[in-house]
Amino acid sequence: MNFQYFVPNIEKMPRRKLEALQLKKLKIQIDRALRASFYKERLSKAGITSSNSIKSLDDLKKIPFTTKNDLRNGFPFGFLAVPKEKIVRLHASSGTTGIPTTIYFSREDIKQWAHYMARCIYGTGCTKSDVFQNMITYGLFTGGLGMHQGGEEVGMMVIPAGPGNTARQFKMMQDYKTTVLHATPSFLLHLEAKMKEAGIERESLSLKRAFAGAEPYSEDTRRRIEKLLKIDVFNSYGLSEMNGPGVAFECQCKDGLHIWEDGFIAEIVNPDTLEPVKDGEIGELILTILCREATPIFRYRTRDLTAFYTEPCKCGRTHRRLHRITGRSDDMLIINGVNVFPSQIEEVIMAMKEVGNNYLIVVEKDGALDKLIIKVEVGPDIFMDDSRPLNALKDKIKENLQVSISIRPHVELHENGSLPVTEGKAVRVKDNRPKDV
Repeated sequence: MNFQYFVPNIEKMPRRKLEALQLKKLKIQIDRALRASFYKERLSKAGITSSNSIKSLDDLKKIPFTTKNDLRNGFPFGFLAVPKEKIVRLHASSGTTGIPTTIYFSREDIKQWAHYMARCIYGTGCTKSDVFQNMITYGLFTGGLGMHQGGEEVGMMVIPAGPGNTARQFKMMQDYKTTVLHATPSFLLHLEAKMKEAGIERESLSLKRAFAGAEPYSEDTRRRIEKLLKIDVFNSYGLSEMNGPGVAFECQCKDGLHIWEDGFIAEIVNPDTLEPVKDGEIGELILTILCREATPIFRYRTRDLTAFYTEPCKCGRTHRRLHRITGRSDDMLIINGVNVFPSQIEEVIMAMKEVGNNYLIVVEKDGALDKLIIKVEVGPDIFMDDSRPLNALKDKIKENLQVSISIRPHVELHENGSLPVTEGKAVRVKDNRPKDV
């Protein structure tokens, strides 16, 4: 197959033809999946014995949802649909049970993944003249290698920097004239603070763009990073069960994430009833992969909350777009009976110019009631020894949060740069309530 990183006849395909292509690929995936022990049993119970059982895309609804627990229960080879000799790589993510969710890749799967990832990168305006510094973790985590191979497919010079060690990161940026970064949004904010500490002038760097992913973040956080680092920040979306990064990405319009529908079928359902929501309504994203032979997965419950855009993108691509992920159906906090998503809190905090780049949400028990504590770093220009503006800032944060989440939390202000920073995904929530409550 001749892989290209811009395929206008696919990316701008009329809707009717795109759905016909999805159906063709879905039928191929059905026949593959029947070779995997898990799906042989699951599909047979649903009355699907071959691809002939699928007549239209609506027939996808005959297939039960697949969950992370299913993947763990199928460990290690229950989802494998090709002979082991065809596997060239695996990626895995661990969880609280200790049983990893393992995804296997054939050589063709790796090529497909690189193609979709390159399509994402090229869509942001990157070319082979760019220098790409990849500051995400490599190894079993998909983010590092996924973006790496996509950058190489585009033809960029890729620096496999990995996370952490900011002094070394800045040295590489200066030495190799890095133009594109990939990191978590929290690490990009951390970079700006470390740049000041190290006395590095922004003008000494050649940065133009950054890809931010691996953790949810608000539009205000994006704007803050863009202003501080003077770069364009593009939102990316992926998950290890669907290869990793490369499922959906923003184009240069930065108006929603194009989900590559020739590689994935996307549904959005009510997380409680599991019934489809109307276009434009927020619900849980359900994904079926069409571009992987070794580990086919149907109707995977991502737990990620989003919505479809209803209007076309100005770039001309016809693949549907997702709103940025607003949170997860399983990370919702219930505070004294009120549903609160961490993303709601971040949206309020990051919109306030008086606060710094780091925060922590803590939930504790205060007698029989829940206690919500928001720890916030103040901006670098605010002095901690002057109580009047600090008290005023506390009240402002409390009031703004109460408007957003209907709860007036306790607020603690901390000196700029004093809250812990993690190299990987930021730890934003600590729920210290007893687990049996």
